[in-house]
Amino acid sequence: MKKKILIVEDNNDSREILGLFVTKIGHQPIKACNSKEAIACVEAEPPDLIFMDMDLPDVDGVKTTAILKQNPKTSQIPVVALTAWMSELWREKALKVGIVGYLLKPVTPQTLKQTIEQFTDRSLNPADYRSLEFSSAYRRDNSRR
Repeated sequence: MKKKILIVEDNNDSREILGLFVTKIGHQPIKACNSKEAIACVEAEPPDLIFMDMDLPDVDGVKTTAILKQNPKTSQIPVVALTAWMSELWREKALKVGIVGYLLKPVTPQTLKQTIEQFTDRSLNPADYRSLEFSSAYRRDNSRR
């Protein structure tokens, strides 16, 4: 079944490439370039999953997610960080606001597909989601978590 995937990314090229990846694996991308657009998109048409950049021009991805998690209409939508920020501090902030996954850029279509499948499986309870880990198919050394 085709899922609606919101991609919140301020870099035009990255947003377009991620949208192409999402389309290619059979889902419908929705795109936002900042926090304000992301919140408007979610309120207008709630997606099945959100890929959230941490470095947005208006409000960072952690604060944007916190806003979404405070709204009963949008609080149950899984949010996955998709960022170049490999920082334990940001991972901890993400965990505190309810971000369920932390992917490092660049990300492969296979990783996107697996992540979409994992977090849009409605048979899972949000409590069943894996713990927040740094994840990237391109990282050579995954031992530093």
